[in-house]
Amino acid sequence: METTTATQAGNKRRFKSSHRRKDGYKLLLAALPFVLIAFAFSYVPLFGWIYAFFDYHPGIPLSKTPFSGLDRFREMFSDPRMGPVLMNTLALSFLSILTAPIPMLFAIMVSEVRSGWFKRLVQTVSTLPHYISWIIVYALAFSMFSTEGAVNTFLMKLGLGGAPVDVLGNYERVWTVQTLLLLWKSVGWSAIIYLAAIVSIDSEQYDAAKVDGAGRRRTIWHITLPSIMPTFIVLLLLSISNLLSAGFEQYLVFSNVMVADRIEVLDLYVYRLGLVTGDYSYSTAVGMFKSIISIVLLFTVNLLSKKFRGQGIV
Repeated sequence: METTTATQAGNKRRFKSSHRRKDGYKLLLAALPFVLIAFAFSYVPLFGWIYAFFDYHPGIPLSKTPFSGLDRFREMFSDPRMGPVLMNTLALSFLSILTAPIPMLFAIMVSEVRSGWFKRLVQTVSTLPHYISWIIVYALAFSMFSTEGAVNTFLMKLGLGGAPVDVLGNYERVWTVQTLLLLWKSVGWSAIIYLAAIVSIDSEQYDAAKVDGAGRRRTIWHITLPSIMPTFIVLLLLSISNLLSAGFEQYLVFSNVMVADRIEVLDLYVYRLGLVTGDYSYSTAVGMFKSIISIVLLFTVNLLSKKFRGQGIV
């Protein structure tokens, strides 16, 4: 009898193990197309880094192109334009990091709304700008904030203010304007992650807080915020690792003669070096430098996270 029971238990374990392996194979096959896409578009192009070490010109085979070694990298460190470009990139990235808590706070406010239809309306309206291209955003901003836009026209008709204010051409305020536009476009989409984290919080904690007489503020401060703080820290660390990736499309469409020097970030500089001036070798070296620094930043913040939080992000 005992032998039969042990045999049945062994068969059950083997069946479960075989079933888990089959499920694992199915999940692997389901993920395989996405792995291949990531490999094709993220890793295969790394072969192009070889152009940074050659004096490449289009139409000439690489085998007949002179080898330049590290000359492009030396040129990069002596480029007078690199300083302002890096300053613009870091400034806009730091402003984006400073506004990082806003989506979290917005998600908390949305989660506290009791009316279901109003909550869905707020989520829809706040998420919609994420799906609008930067070209459309620029067209809307130009029609609203240019010297002949709706805002200046409305203020002039009311007799408020003096000369029209060119918001999009303000050299001193361009960083603030671009940060606000980015925040408007991304706050609703970024809040989705925090809303998912809030939904996953055990409801018994809120019930216990109500029994203890805690109001909304204390509940948010002692339950909601501590529960979603790990999510915020992970996203913050990832933002720090992408410090040199301030963006591209936004600053390309909003660039004009008056703010071009103030809005040119590293990605936009690489684009202009490669596709506008045709200096493919130098633009590849700059892009390679940016990628290497981003990788170093990622592993650095991961090491700091393990040291201070006991948990890494990679």
